[in-house]
Amino acid sequence: MKTVIQLSLFLIVTLTLSTPIRGAENVPSLFVEGYAGQRSVSPGDTVPFHVSTSAPDFAVEISRLGATTDVVWTKDSVPGTEHPVPEDSSAQGCRWPETFQVPVGANWRSGYYRVRFRVQDNGGKWTQRGRRTAESEAYFVVRSANPGGDTRILLQLASNTYNAYNNWGGFSLYAYHGFSQNQGHRVSFERPGGSQFSKWELPFVQWAERAGYRIDYAINSDLEFRPELLAHYRLVLSVGHDEYWSAPMRDHLETFIAQGGNVAFFSGNSVCWQVRSEQDGRALTCWKQNYHSDPVWQTGDYATLSTAWSHHLIQRPENRLTGVGFLWGGYRKSHGQFMEDPAEYTVHRPDHWIFAGTGIKRGDTFGARDTIVGYECDGCELDWRDGLPFPTLRDGTPSSFNVLATCPARWHPDDAEWYERWEKGRVGNACLGVYTQGGTVFTSGATDWAHGLQGADPIVDRITRNVIDRLTQ
Repeated sequence: MKTVIQLSLFLIVTLTLSTPIRGAENVPSLFVEGYAGQRSVSPGDTVPFHVSTSAPDFAVEISRLGATTDVVWTKDSVPGTEHPVPEDSSAQGCRWPETFQVPVGANWRSGYYRVRFRVQDNGGKWTQRGRRTAESEAYFVVRSANPGGDTRILLQLASNTYNAYNNWGGFSLYAYHGFSQNQGHRVSFERPGGSQFSKWELPFVQWAERAGYRIDYAINSDLEFRPELLAHYRLVLSVGHDEYWSAPMRDHLETFIAQGGNVAFFSGNSVCWQVRSEQDGRALTCWKQNYHSDPVWQTGDYATLSTAWSHHLIQRPENRLTGVGFLWGGYRKSHGQFMEDPAEYTVHRPDHWIFAGTGIKRGDTFGARDTIVGYECDGCELDWRDGLPFPTLRDGTPSSFNVLATCPARWHPDDAEWYERWEKGRVGNACLGVYTQGGTVFTSGATDWAHGLQGADPIVDRITRNVIDRLTQ
């Protein structure tokens, strides 16, 4: 009898220990993601947001980013709902319903506004009971309520490039991080993710605000759909990685320059690919290397063919606008090119006004500490005479372009050899320079110029001040 009782107790304990706790393996994921329905607004406008979350509610915090981070709007316990992700969301957007709206205050300064969505819970019902949190971000830009009234400087953010690299939903305009390594040709702004502001533009505006410069903001598509903004400013800025431009954007900026307006490209790989805006700017198309698949190819009219601006079929190299282009530049300390060499400029014409107050001499170098000549660089075809570079002008570079400093750069073969007119093995140069053709255009020739400002390089600082001060007069 005693043995039977002991055996029964053993069976009960064994069964209890081997039976899984109900629900332990099915704790749902926790997430929140969303996007702004409008990416460029003015004080008095309302910004709609579209959010999907696994939580019953979420919190929102909106901050303006600059020399300081200023919180302008918060709200807790916004009701949340999970929405399906369409298979074609990368190209056609999420089509999520509007979740909430935020009025843009009259006192909200022009700038880049970060939107943070946050959720939290206490984990599973029976197990995995630790506190969990999830967070994601969206953005929008507030334009000035009085364009040009407080400053003569307009910074247009590289929002097309943000979208081109955004692979949320599976695809971007790049194969390396696309689903099954496939490259998309159409990308929607109406999906989560997609900002590169913190990499280049934020260091620049932090420096500018601390230096006492006031700047108004816009996004790439404002140059296309709100070209009247340009007339209110003396200087338009491009900072960082401003790679994707539509024909109307370019048309409007070139008209601005022809009428005496000034532009400073503190950027590289600038105006590299032609895109076509679609759905009133809610999406963009670019077939890039696969230009023969672009429906425009079939028409025989290649003016808006969505491939490299420097492609011979378009006959409109970016050099005509910026003075330089990626076809004669390339990579520095990136994509395996010049990885062991300093990313610095060598000065050729130290008497030029951009070097005023630097004390720099011919042959001196600057920028290596902060690798300012990288990671993508623009240049022009050069003819070297007596150790000095001169543009050949065969690539579309304006006749008045003055090459002030250079640094060798090179394409990676995987990026170059799709183009039938590429000269294999060619080494180009990042070119820092200036031309005047109506207005004046400066180019830093590299994406990473702002890193020199972030690192407090005195030469980079002084050159940037010289450019801004002169071109806002």
